[in-house]
Amino acid sequence: MSSFLYALGRAAFRHKWRTAGIWLLVVAVLGGSAGLVGGSFDNEFSIPGARSQVALDQLGRTFPEVSGTSASLIVVAPEGSDVRSEEVRDAIETGIDELEALDFVDTASSPYDEMVSGMISDDDRAAIVSARIPGDAEEVTDAQREELVAVATDLQESLPGSQASMGGEIFNQSVPGFSIVEVIGVGVALVVLLITLGSVVAAGMPLLTALLGVGVSMTLLLLATGFTTISSTTPMLSVMLGLAVGIDYALFILSRHREQLARGLDVEESAARSVATAGSAVVFAGLTVIIALVGLAIAQIPFLTAMGVFAAIGVAVAVVVALTMLPALMGMAGERMRPKKVRRAMAAQEPLPQAAADRPGGFFAGWVKVVTKVPAVTVVVVLVGSVLLSLPARDLTLALPNAGENHVGTPARTTYDLQAEYFGPGFNGPLIVTAEIVGSDDPLGVMEGLQEDIEAMPGVASVPLATPNQNADTGFVQIVPTTGPSDPATADLVERLREMEPGWQDEYDVTTAVTGVTAIQIDVSDRLAGALLPFGIFVVGLSLVLLTMVFRSIAVPIKATLGYLLSIGVAFGLTTLVFIQGHGAELINLERPGPIISFLPILLMGILFGLAMDYEVFLVSRMREDHVHGTPARAAVHSGFRGSASVVTAAAVIMFAVFAFFVPEGEGAIKPIAFALAVGVAFDAFVVRMTLVPAVMALLGERAWWLPGWLEKRLPALDVEGEQLHRELALAQWPAAGAGRAVHAEGLGVEGLVAPVDLDLDPGQVLVVEGAPSGRAALMMSLSGRMTPDLGQARVVGQLVPGSSAALRRRTGYVDATVHAQVARGLEGLARRRPPLALVDGADALATPEARQALDRLLRAAQERGDQAVVLGVTTASVVADLVAGPHQLLVLRPPAAPGGHLPEHAFAGTTSEKGLR
Repeated sequence: MSSFLYALGRAAFRHKWRTAGIWLLVVAVLGGSAGLVGGSFDNEFSIPGARSQVALDQLGRTFPEVSGTSASLIVVAPEGSDVRSEEVRDAIETGIDELEALDFVDTASSPYDEMVSGMISDDDRAAIVSARIPGDAEEVTDAQREELVAVATDLQESLPGSQASMGGEIFNQSVPGFSIVEVIGVGVALVVLLITLGSVVAAGMPLLTALLGVGVSMTLLLLATGFTTISSTTPMLSVMLGLAVGIDYALFILSRHREQLARGLDVEESAARSVATAGSAVVFAGLTVIIALVGLAIAQIPFLTAMGVFAAIGVAVAVVVALTMLPALMGMAGERMRPKKVRRAMAAQEPLPQAAADRPGGFFAGWVKVVTKVPAVTVVVVLVGSVLLSLPARDLTLALPNAGENHVGTPARTTYDLQAEYFGPGFNGPLIVTAEIVGSDDPLGVMEGLQEDIEAMPGVASVPLATPNQNADTGFVQIVPTTGPSDPATADLVERLREMEPGWQDEYDVTTAVTGVTAIQIDVSDRLAGALLPFGIFVVGLSLVLLTMVFRSIAVPIKATLGYLLSIGVAFGLTTLVFIQGHGAELINLERPGPIISFLPILLMGILFGLAMDYEVFLVSRMREDHVHGTPARAAVHSGFRGSASVVTAAAVIMFAVFAFFVPEGEGAIKPIAFALAVGVAFDAFVVRMTLVPAVMALLGERAWWLPGWLEKRLPALDVEGEQLHRELALAQWPAAGAGRAVHAEGLGVEGLVAPVDLDLDPGQVLVVEGAPSGRAALMMSLSGRMTPDLGQARVVGQLVPGSSAALRRRTGYVDATVHAQVARGLEGLARRRPPLALVDGADALATPEARQALDRLLRAAQERGDQAVVLGVTTASVVADLVAGPHQLLVLRPPAAPGGHLPEHAFAGTTSEKGLR
């Protein structure tokens, strides 16, 4: 990874204008495509296949009168009058005529109709007119909504002192927008970048790349609306998350670049190394966020899956932009990125001033001394504080958004409040019970019985309608609860209604189902709550596995995961404290407390997991790097903290600022999501990572880096800090001139299989390896990048071994004649592809003349052209003597030493023969 990113960073630096042009072209093409085929966002929350959803879909087919969407016009009579007075009734009926005259309105029901009940309040002060509109709510245009509002306005003007408001389902569609407050958050990020990077040019780069990434991801999102349904919360979430991670990822890479420039490194080399080292950590950090977001699909709820996928796409774009556009900008800035003091010192050929990261003093040096002086006390204080802040989460209640959460003054909110005032809170969240009455000989009697049973249930305010359809095959019961749609008591009523289904089956011989928008939202909330545990296990398990691979430790991943759980608990607790209990609500412009949106917990767990792992990797990897290079464990905690704390602090402040400034003017679900992310990030970065982590690491000492040997061998290595790149740069001039150009090996071996060997092989030469099948296979697979050797090192066709396995596999060809089904074809492929190094194991096992002829052609062509080296693995060299007639080398593998024995200095015998193998 680090080698690939090194090459990528260097290429982007050298081709800076071309890289910038490609990104601008991508934005233009995606933007144009989105403008042509993009659709709109919606607030639909559903669970395909759920009983409530199936029942509602079926109801639309069997009861078309109640299908489609609706608008509600509520009229409050002037003071001293009522809606039954002639003047008010005439005005309302005129409004009904105006509604029915609109070409997109199907029907408008009069509250005075004898077949309609419950549309006039008990005190006769208010009446409701319901207008049915075919299709879904998102199909209604803004112009049509304005026509509906105009009807309400005309009605109110015709009745001085009255109040008329148009709301309902079609007005619940709202896409959160931006305000100046969010821009202030970006301004705070710019100030932090200026302080951290110390350069106006450098500070502007993260903002530019973050905005580019957000632009690309948003055009992709808009393009996708033309093909799939996407929640209106998704774009703001993508922007918020894309800005935060985009700035942070660029900051990590840029800070490494500035640090290297301060030490006098060449600008191009520094850009490439920054992308390779800090960029590797960015890739890992981005992957953790992406995996966690895609993992939201565990809930099996389409809108949440789409939200997670598109947020993950935004993070992925931010990573790619940071790895490509950022080095291009470094190339444009050139020497201006280098600190002025360093530039002057280099120009005057004076000693360079000490880099900030190398200075032993400063705030962070003092902080890490304080928290590690008595680490056990620090750990106890953090744990106790975390538990206390998490306690309010016991009162966490969840619900999906409704019109009651819209801003005061919007049509949907005004109508919602008036209906709750005059008709009760349950009127805003009616429930529906459907009954399959096709087999009943008394459908009217069945519906009357259902109505009576339901009216007698606690929590039911009224049953305005209980009727069969025209075909008498489906019954429809509308229920108005005593509580609002997001009240837990309404969910309890839904559960009681479902408990009645078996009894109704026995008594009336009908199958019933509870449905309606409110019931579906309750089912979605229940599904989300049920998904929290498996998603939590997924996230925690993922963090343990990934961090074990990164840090080669047992204690560090466990500590990191426990810290993440503390951050989640505190985020839930503080969010409950403000949004449900109402403490400090005025500070964040929260109009009234209430349940938190149902998908916040699972969304917060996914996003905060990735961000917490970001800080863990950037902080602890520096500690590990110092420890690996010989610093004692406790001292490495101090030095690693000093080297990374400033950039982690800046990144956390930026992340907090971006999230926090989405809170005051955030609409709907965005406000609690932004708040939870802001407090979660702040607590995780400053309390968990920068206080608890150094204390625990100091408390553990050397034990922090313990990993069982058997696990070490089985875990793949994730080179997050670019250790392989540092090794390659250190060995860039190795081997010296005169070494084998195709293969040069020094002490290369595989424990238990191949004793250390030295080897030189040039293009055009042939090497015959004689030995046991397991030993020669291990050597040949090590030379071709298909196995990692335990001992020594080698340079194979320009690639360093161990390391660069992927590149080595691309530049070599390997055929095992003992297992290859069509050996002749495989050998012909090697001859045709002409890799710089061709390896054929089991060459003495070739059983057919075609295969031996193919091998003969491969050897002759390689020797004649002189551009390809060939390695043959055999059990007995004499079997291929007729094929290898020209110059060659013979390597006889010796078995490795027994456990406890000593390996020989050279475990092979090599001979070169002009006449053939001996």
